[in-house]
Amino acid sequence: MYPRDFAPPSQQSYFLFGPRGTGKSMFVGNHYPNGMYVDLLDARNFNEFTADPSRLSDRIPKGFNDWIIVDEVQKVPALLNEVHRLIEQRHLRFVLTGSSARRLKKDNVNLLAGRALTCHLYPLTASEQGNEFNLTRALDSGQLPLACTSADPELFLQSYVQTYLQEEIQLEGLTRNLPAFARFLETASFSQGSLLNISAIARDCAVKRKVVENYFSILRDTLISYEIPVFRKRAKRDTTQSAKFYFFDAGVFRTLRPAGPYDSDTEARGIALETLVLQEIIALNSYRRWNYGIYYWRTRLGKEVDFVLYGKRGLKAIEIKLSGRIRTEDLSGLRQFKEDYPETDLIYLYSGTRRFTENDIEIVPVDMFFKQADNLI
Repeated sequence: MYPRDFAPPSQQSYFLFGPRGTGKSMFVGNHYPNGMYVDLLDARNFNEFTADPSRLSDRIPKGFNDWIIVDEVQKVPALLNEVHRLIEQRHLRFVLTGSSARRLKKDNVNLLAGRALTCHLYPLTASEQGNEFNLTRALDSGQLPLACTSADPELFLQSYVQTYLQEEIQLEGLTRNLPAFARFLETASFSQGSLLNISAIARDCAVKRKVVENYFSILRDTLISYEIPVFRKRAKRDTTQSAKFYFFDAGVFRTLRPAGPYDSDTEARGIALETLVLQEIIALNSYRRWNYGIYYWRTRLGKEVDFVLYGKRGLKAIEIKLSGRIRTEDLSGLRQFKEDYPETDLIYLYSGTRRFTENDIEIVPVDMFFKQADNLI
């Protein structure tokens, strides 16, 4: 398994959130080999602690001073009260993993009031894979660890989507109409990298707008999607208002999006490339603690920049194209953004092989971006 760039807190308890399949259980198992492990996906543990959360204390030997890992803690939210007590009274250290924040958002759920930090684990980065990173494979299969190592990543991803529907959605009772939710996932895949239009998606799914709004909240809470806001700092032009939508992994997106004789593979791969760049930025931004705000920019007249990074490290605008050729119009969004924000570093990623600078725009082969992202952003 690939070494992860995530550096956990050395002493303080923490939540470790991440979508299913990102390797949370593998990471904590490897990182805390002498820790005590409580798996709430195990029916016996689930039933025991649902009946009486205080039984957790009885499980922990007196004098135990290593880490205690509670996997999928959202399954038994009431257990957090007992965790809180054990941190306070016995000074124990916990790692609390979760693939959904939905049940933890309910009223009166104890989120430990700052006694536990909040961390995230993401799909693999190119940095973590090093020389084994393969852009062609990543465009088709994404960056989930098992998709990267499976002999049949397509079959794995199909099973992953089905497991998500059955275990995360159906068993948790997040929606009663699983067929409608499955149709919604397929429809939402056509919004990947696009402005979010909930009314249009509701029409395509033949369900009410309120239902689709709830479906999107399920995706957010189960950490399956991102919604990227528009950059509006000191806006000089009229910009759009809607967020851009992305499933969290390019392979999951490609699996959900239907492909047939009338579907453009080039279009899907272009969106997958944009998704991969976003995945890399989000993960590195978290692991490296760069603290960028991540945005996009689009004027009412249609000029657009795929991603805008804003923070103490500066202001960076990034445009991504699958093509190996560079057309003048492909750079127009970056140039217009520079007119409004002269201090911006401009980066254009493409499928060519030559790195160079054109005026103020750094032209970078996308392969090179994945190898040198730390230096570029």
